[in-house]
Amino acid sequence: MTESKKSQKSLLGVSIDIGTMNLVSARRTDTGVVTNRIRDSFITVPRENRKMLRLSGVNFIERGDEIVIVGDAAYDMANVFGVEARRPLQAGLIASGEVDALEILGVLIKHVLGDPKVPNEVCYYSVPASPVDDLARDVVYHQGILGRIVSECGYRGVPANEAMAIIYSECAKEGFTGLAASFGSGMTNLALSIFTQEAMSFSVARGGDSIDAGAAKAIGSTQARICSIKERGLDLMRPKGREQEALAVYYKNLIEYVLDQVTNEFNKVRGKFELPRAIPLVVSGGTSKAEGFLDFFQEVFESKRKKFPFEISEIRAARDPLNAVAQGLLVQAVQEYEDED
Repeated sequence: MTESKKSQKSLLGVSIDIGTMNLVSARRTDTGVVTNRIRDSFITVPRENRKMLRLSGVNFIERGDEIVIVGDAAYDMANVFGVEARRPLQAGLIASGEVDALEILGVLIKHVLGDPKVPNEVCYYSVPASPVDDLARDVVYHQGILGRIVSECGYRGVPANEAMAIIYSECAKEGFTGLAASFGSGMTNLALSIFTQEAMSFSVARGGDSIDAGAAKAIGSTQARICSIKERGLDLMRPKGREQEALAVYYKNLIEYVLDQVTNEFNKVRGKFELPRAIPLVVSGGTSKAEGFLDFFQEVFESKRKKFPFEISEIRAARDPLNAVAQGLLVQAVQEYEDED
């Protein structure tokens, strides 16, 4: 193999984290790993707005007598006009009641992935584990549809567990042993890994959206407004005002629920393996980006430590919570090319 071909091969492999709130891709370049993100949102506006939208530079597609605005611009416009942005993914999975979901999702995935470097380039894409508290959610269909869309973009798609990707991204120094909790918008995904081997994985059907919905209902607000308040600067250790107080209450409720589910699920597999030592617990995901989340999480964990089923050596946040899944998927994707001549 020539040096140029070796150099090209070393940069092959791409990943995409397909989340309810954001889609994030990752790829190696000569200067390091580059990520690309777009928000999982869209709204429709009348076609006569097309000329002005072109001036604004927002991402949109033309369809019949309407314009579909996608990405961050759709989310921002929804907040400005006090409406809820539509999303092709809801509660962690493809939105079953959203007739435009697959078309819009294809546009978003194509936007962040771009074109493959070679035909059928490997692309690892994230899928959630089956939720233990909502068996009606169809992860199988979700995985299959995402695989088809990735394939239509020119890639060979490989599904991979979302929380395990965080292990690959964040637990190299522990030999890829640890417990990862990915706090997404639609779901919270968890995985226990022992030296790269998945010992336990599951999801719960609660995440950032359930926090926003609960807080909004409690104080008579809208979910979009509560989400906007959260993203503008919520400090969980020092909440201010009714909205932030409500958010803190529902954050605590989610963390307690997740920790209780870890205990329940571990008790089901106890005895099938032995943990070699105390292991780290890594928290990640967009919902974990709230200021003070790590300290807040640790406080809640300490209230449950005595009943937790195994020893935790430390609790730490992913270095880059929004991109950690995509980066962990990329670690797996590039391995597909490591053993080739």
